[in-house]
Amino acid sequence: MGGGQNSAGFDVKHLDRFFIGGAWTVPSSDARIDVTTPATEELFFSVAEAREADVNQAVAAARQAFDNGPWPRISHAERAHYLNAIADGIAERAGTIGRIWTNEMGVIPAFAEPLVMGASATFRYYAKLADSFPFVERHTPAAGGTVGLLVREPVGVVAAIIPWNGPIALAAIKLAPALLAGCTVVLKMSPEAPVEAYVLAEIIESTGLPPGVVNVIMADREVSELLVRHPDVDKVSFTGSTAAGRRIAAICGERIARYTLELGGKSAAVVLDDYDVGKVAESISASVAVMTGQVCAALSRVIVSRDRHDELVDALGAAMGAIRVGDPFDQATQMGPLAMRRQLDRVQDYIAKGKAEGAKLVTGGGRPSGLNRGYYIEPTVFANVDNQSSIAREEIFGPVVSVIAADNEAHAIELANDSIFGLNSAVFTNNPDRAFEVARRLRAGTVGHNGFRADFGIAFGGFKQSGVGREGGVEGLLPYLETKTVILDAEPSDAIA
Repeated sequence: MGGGQNSAGFDVKHLDRFFIGGAWTVPSSDARIDVTTPATEELFFSVAEAREADVNQAVAAARQAFDNGPWPRISHAERAHYLNAIADGIAERAGTIGRIWTNEMGVIPAFAEPLVMGASATFRYYAKLADSFPFVERHTPAAGGTVGLLVREPVGVVAAIIPWNGPIALAAIKLAPALLAGCTVVLKMSPEAPVEAYVLAEIIESTGLPPGVVNVIMADREVSELLVRHPDVDKVSFTGSTAAGRRIAAICGERIARYTLELGGKSAAVVLDDYDVGKVAESISASVAVMTGQVCAALSRVIVSRDRHDELVDALGAAMGAIRVGDPFDQATQMGPLAMRRQLDRVQDYIAKGKAEGAKLVTGGGRPSGLNRGYYIEPTVFANVDNQSSIAREEIFGPVVSVIAADNEAHAIELANDSIFGLNSAVFTNNPDRAFEVARRLRAGTVGHNGFRADFGIAFGGFKQSGVGREGGVEGLLPYLETKTVILDAEPSDAIA
């Protein structure tokens, strides 16, 4: 196994500081966060860790920028200029950001670099909405007045809390719509993956964005909760586990703060009887290799008719067993390590539960041969899985797939929907009419046809305990806006559309 790349090859500044109020600010304490490279278990970077005083300072800067700064009062077109400048900066440093992600999370570069460019595209998408989205709509009042205006205004100060598995992409999908809306933001990065945010803050600084519009800190869960509780934070946008999401919703509910939550999943792939099981196995195994299955929308349950269960299991076992696991910087590698030691321990615990609860281990289940250093695990397939078992009901967040037998199509849909989650799903069939019919019956935020699908350009989010609200597309802009009705006796001369 190769050794990856150490921090010496990266030009990242100010790792001992936070970006607050448009300046690189000295932390309130000497607390540090060590970031470990999962392929080698070696130290990658050490960065500043926020404490309560740092959270208060970041929120105060965002509050000042919203209440008294120019940002909420300039035109959407002017804001779009900054969004395009950020997009340019991300594109220019995409190689660096991608390599950082690989060192933080073990994601192979072939996947990392395109997703970084996707973050740049997210900023460009929302910049274009400045010209087309109806921030002011005209109506005819029904009860007095001559002109009715439906005005969409920024919600205020936003706490954007980013998980460790896709930092730059998920930061972009929160920051870009918030900034277009006119909000100011405290961006709180995960302690496991904070380094990309330093590059992003450098890019933001270079654009000349007004001070306090975006503030960047790194903190663990206890300090993050202070951010969620802060009375000067108007909205929380969170991506992470359902357990953490429940806590955030409860805290926000206490003070009626706005929130959007993109949470966990246990997504089902429903295989209809007309579709080739070999193609199903090829599709599922390819999606599992992406980010080592550490994807909230991963298709981790495969539901197939009972009479084709064994055939699919054989095909899926062979496909998963053929995935090349190793050093993510090796071009031959198809799947890198898990992101951290606790994640490896979690996946191993679930594999043990699966065997203990009676599922049949088809392939995988252990560490790959020759990879004794790093957080590696084999792609794993279980057969004859009971839909009520732990591995079928709980989010594992690793390369583990459960195959579940159904009596018929109706039973397959019932099994797919029998979950507290409803984030993603798929229907495998040659018939698009059947695909659409089944899709309408699945209780999930996204349904893909013949494979893993997700499109932040349309909308992304979940039913049930997979979240509240949507991210991406026009739907992803709406949570950052408050709607105001203005009824006037005459047409104003300067209503901004």
